[in-house]
Amino acid sequence: MQLIIGNHNYSSWSLRAWLLLRQFDLGFDTLRIALFTPGSAKQIKSFNPAGKVPILLDNDLTIWDSLAIGEYINEQHLFGKGWPADARLRAHARSSCAEMHSGFMALRKAMPMNCRRHVDNFAISVEVQQDIDRINTLWSEALSRSGSEQFLYGNFSIADACYAPVVFRLTGYGVKQPAQLQAYCDRILALPACQEWLALAQQESEVIEEEEV
Repeated sequence: MQLIIGNHNYSSWSLRAWLLLRQFDLGFDTLRIALFTPGSAKQIKSFNPAGKVPILLDNDLTIWDSLAIGEYINEQHLFGKGWPADARLRAHARSSCAEMHSGFMALRKAMPMNCRRHVDNFAISVEVQQDIDRINTLWSEALSRSGSEQFLYGNFSIADACYAPVVFRLTGYGVKQPAQLQAYCDRILALPACQEWLALAQQESEVIEEEEV
């Protein structure tokens, strides 16, 4: 398999697919395309006419969009282990991922993922705080329903990969969480795969000005 991603520092969608593959120790090659550089859009469209990353190539099959990649990996390579085994937990996990996939626009706009950013005095608007509060509710529900002291739904799942960029955002912008949720963020950050991603981000030199809030 080959996974085509954008910048480690900025591409939250790429992180989701990459982390899922890495955390489940699946073999794959990575092609990084630095976003918004000369020729990058054309190169991405040669793999995905929609012009977006990530893109997964598996033999002669092309899968684009991070959630679609997660579902494909779950079905073809994880034998269902990408989601919780319990049907009720699985429904909640899928719903929370779908909400992340299409929502939280205030947080996305005000706090773009920037792995090199570390601040302690970022001003949070009312709208962004509402997004954070909703995410906290989803996380608290997941941990409570699963009884987990590790990941959102027990074992590492697509949901943890989906929300990993939020963890990076909250950390980078100095947002303090309630104790249980901060502990969850710390566990995600401590994963060797996440540390690897952060190290790769630090090595990059590209700067996307609109992401440098």
